[in-house]
Amino acid sequence: MGIKRRAFLIGGVAIVGGAVFGVEWLDGHNVRRAAALTAGKGETGFATWVKIGTDDTVTLITPHIDFGQGSHTALAQMLAEELDADWAKVKVEQAPADAAFANTPLGEAFILGDAQIPVFLTGLVKSGFSLIARSMPLQITGGSTAVRFTGQHGIRVAGAAVRMALVATAADKLGVPAGELTTENARVIHAKSGKSVRYGEIAEAAAGRSLALKPELKAAKDYRFIGKPMARFDVPGKVDGSAQYGIDFTLPDMRVATLMMAPVRGGKLVSVDPAPAMAVNGVEKVVKLDEAVVVVAKGYWPALKGVRALSPKFDDGGHGAVSTATIFADQDKLRAGGKSDNNHGSGDPDAVFKQGGKALEATYRVPFLHQAMMEPFVLTAHHKDGKLDIWGGMQDPLSTRMIAAKVSGLGAANVTFHPMIMGGGFGRRFPDYSQIIGQVTQLAMQLPYPVKLIWSREEDVKHGAYRPQSSAGLKASLGGDGKITAWRTDYVQFADAESETVFPYDVPAVARHHYKYISHQVDAYWRSVNSTQHGFYNESFMDELAHAAGIDPYEFRRRHLKPGGRHLAVLDAVAKKAGWGTPLPAGSGRGIALVESFGTIVGEVVEVAMQPGGAPKVTRVTVVADCGTVVNPKNAETQVQGGIIMGLSAALGEAITLEKGAVQQSSFPDYPVLQLAGAPAVIDVSFIDSGATIGGLGEPGLPPAAPALANAVFAATGKRVRELPLLANLRA
Repeated sequence: MGIKRRAFLIGGVAIVGGAVFGVEWLDGHNVRRAAALTAGKGETGFATWVKIGTDDTVTLITPHIDFGQGSHTALAQMLAEELDADWAKVKVEQAPADAAFANTPLGEAFILGDAQIPVFLTGLVKSGFSLIARSMPLQITGGSTAVRFTGQHGIRVAGAAVRMALVATAADKLGVPAGELTTENARVIHAKSGKSVRYGEIAEAAAGRSLALKPELKAAKDYRFIGKPMARFDVPGKVDGSAQYGIDFTLPDMRVATLMMAPVRGGKLVSVDPAPAMAVNGVEKVVKLDEAVVVVAKGYWPALKGVRALSPKFDDGGHGAVSTATIFADQDKLRAGGKSDNNHGSGDPDAVFKQGGKALEATYRVPFLHQAMMEPFVLTAHHKDGKLDIWGGMQDPLSTRMIAAKVSGLGAANVTFHPMIMGGGFGRRFPDYSQIIGQVTQLAMQLPYPVKLIWSREEDVKHGAYRPQSSAGLKASLGGDGKITAWRTDYVQFADAESETVFPYDVPAVARHHYKYISHQVDAYWRSVNSTQHGFYNESFMDELAHAAGIDPYEFRRRHLKPGGRHLAVLDAVAKKAGWGTPLPAGSGRGIALVESFGTIVGEVVEVAMQPGGAPKVTRVTVVADCGTVVNPKNAETQVQGGIIMGLSAALGEAITLEKGAVQQSSFPDYPVLQLAGAPAVIDVSFIDSGATIGGLGEPGLPPAAPALANAVFAATGKRVRELPLLANLRA
């Protein structure tokens, strides 16, 4: 509640003291600006996110970037649902990187959730959040927020409000009461007279009306588009090659650049002789940056060849003695010191431990992880006549623009960022963790022609913004009835994970202690953020406790979940669907895990067959998820499946390790992502429609994968793995 209160007070400052009118006027100005930027001839803009054409085409202007998650289609379904549009005439366009398209609904929903705002305060609160979102600026794609926040609290509301305005306009035009009108397929219909009006006929007139701030949304029983497996808008272009990524983008007279950065994070360029690179045919320039040397050429291959010909000298920034082992050793010392930064939970586990009973302790460790985007970093920039344009895929276009404005010194009004689709992101493309923005801006300011900066795969792996290397010590005690009496987690990582870590089990005394540790690497977001580490810690330890109690792991979890709750429903459903307890072939095992993240509860059962060399082969994954309402079932299924594949890949073999301060991995041969042959033959996904508040789906499928896999390996071999990646530690 502290965060919510602080945010509300910040918003309140903007709308008190006689500033109400000013804030609301500014908000209206930005809505009008949004329409001016996106509505072309024969189109009318509404509520920032919607425009309607005279031909009845309805276009969603989405603030979220497409990098394969399918949210554009789901958001369009939510808009079409409330607007009663003709699906054959629904389109999606990417919002410009302009403050008029700052994602106010996302910020409002993140802070307020489902809190009910009094009607008379709705306008003030929305205007206040609008001001905050535009000043931050806020246009992110991540955190499974598109559908559950922007869609539910923004796009549906906009659709319903625009429909009400269209109905009111049609009522005036037809001379009938609005209550006698219905809407369907982009028409307002008066059944009594048989008359109707197309949306395109009245859109311009309707745009002059004030839109309802809290329109009534449709009930689930009336859905026509939500809940249907609509074909995704983005797939055809990705199949036929017409979709354009940053790597595809070109401009006349463009040059291509690539770079080599300091091997040790934090190191600086000391010296470099440019002659070997300049001797390469096609190379035109060598540029020195603080942390890197850049070669500019007529194409990528001569630029890469030129970089590889160089022998730059870098210092180590004072981090030359850091290694994976020293980081874990430092983390162990932090926990042993007992001085945590933040404490959470209820009850006093330590007091319970002193009372005796069966106690169990375990230490878990996870490595740095790379996001392994299929499209490495690519941005194209051109500085001309005091204006800077940048093209590429980033997870927050507005923030990208502001960083470029700061680095260039040109000011935001003279910088335009052109957002494009991305070949993966998973947290890596957040601007604050993306050195490439500053690098390509510096290049563009020095060069008389457009320049495309491409990071090689090697640079992308060695200089990533990683999921933190972290560790946790867990301790719990068991009563005579085999139930947990107390639980304590001491975890070391960059961020306090309390806001993301859901502990679903009913335990009398629970404590979580966070110990902040900052490495010289960039600790950043990774798909499912902190839920991936804590899902592994908690669900692996639950299995250890079940074994110590002599109780089946599924039954053990059941005993610690409240009857009639969503968690128990998911657990029971996934166990039943997976055939929990039925015989498996020799050398095989099943593992179960239950994790809630981003408002969605996911239960997974992983089946493994141990191979002759001692490695597990995942043969089947059974999944049940409760995300409230499923907007697009087919896309929801693929998002969960993708999360599981990524979770299994990381758990089995992925790790960024350090020696002498530098990352040891450089590309897929030594940072092995799961290949098709290693993927499970079956990933069976189903959903429970609990009617709960809508949850995310881009990330929640991932966290249960690692613990379910580790638990399955234990069931098959009797060997408990507490450190990932699993393959390396099974051999240890």
